[in-house]
Amino acid sequence: MSTIQLTDASFPAQIASEQLTVVDFWAPWCGPCRMIEPIVSELAEKYAGKANICKMNIDENPQTPSSLQILGIPTILFFKAGNVVDKVVGAQQKATLEATIEKHLFP
Repeated sequence: MSTIQLTDASFPAQIASEQLTVVDFWAPWCGPCRMIEPIVSELAEKYAGKANICKMNIDENPQTPSSLQILGIPTILFFKAGNVVDKVVGAQQKATLEATIEKHLFP
């Protein structure tokens, strides 16, 4: 399973899920965003069926990042039932992102 590409229109329905939804807010011109892209893709494979791993291009979808006050990218938000339950800002190592996902999958 690959990452789910979100738009401003598809975002509300996707994060409403009871399943953990992880959203990577990124842009093509962002170097750190490109650095973590392979990690985000690996996490989508690893957690297929357990968590929804999504990406949102902030240049193409400015409304959602603005409403969530995303000030820097990459920003990764973790949602459960429409609510933000965690946040990671900046390029992170795979282990950090995995630990954050695990914390919310198996509280």
